[in-house]
Amino acid sequence: MTTPPVTATPPQTHRILGIDFFDGSVKAAIEIMRDGGLLVIPAAPALKDLDRSLDYRDAILNADLAITDSAFMVLIWNRLQSNPIKRLSGLEYLRALLLEPDVRQPGNTLWIMASPVSAQRNRAWLKEQEITVPEDNIYMAPMYGEAPISDPVLLERLTHLRPHHIIVTIGGGTQERLGLYLKRNLSYRPAIHCVGAAIAFLSGDQVHIPVWADKFYLGWLFRSVAEPKRYVPRYWAARKLLALMLHYRDRLPDLKS
Repeated sequence: MTTPPVTATPPQTHRILGIDFFDGSVKAAIEIMRDGGLLVIPAAPALKDLDRSLDYRDAILNADLAITDSAFMVLIWNRLQSNPIKRLSGLEYLRALLLEPDVRQPGNTLWIMASPVSAQRNRAWLKEQEITVPEDNIYMAPMYGEAPISDPVLLERLTHLRPHHIIVTIGGGTQERLGLYLKRNLSYRPAIHCVGAAIAFLSGDQVHIPVWADKFYLGWLFRSVAEPKRYVPRYWAARKLLALMLHYRDRLPDLKS
């Protein structure tokens, strides 16, 4: 008798603003990404522009996995709906990802860093965690701007090295667009993890966020206290997400010109 093939159980998701957000454990999320694809971690300051930024929404909608990092979004959703969703932060995801043997293997992960200073601090911290990153596996992201992203230099590096993991640590709103560009243009299928500033909270490149603070949705407060001029306006502007969610709930917002 022929044994029928085992069919993978599709991940549990909740559709919020037209995006299918993963609702499961960090272990399950990492397991899904073993086959490659694009993982995004949308934050409220970027999500609020879902009705205005065509390239950003294209990236989010074409990701293979979107996790619920935004505490603001999760709180709003759980007040609006009877089917609550759990939060899975980017920091929790990165902590777990860095324990994976194939991520720790030298040369198997390429890191896209925001600046030379960030790269130096992040690489030093990774070394303390016994994760060696070869020089060729550090890529300094240029200023991509608002235009459609194109980076043939990065594509050539990745095509030559063929790392299984690509970890993107640049700003939200840009890293997702870069991730989709790589997914669409690479000749193979790596796991592209758009984790943003998560590593900066561990390496000291930004304010340290303890596990308990992340668990109780207080990461934004730590960042705001550490750099008020930079982050208070950013998080204040994110209040627009409330209006979007009240109006559209599970539907994709209409795109404004």
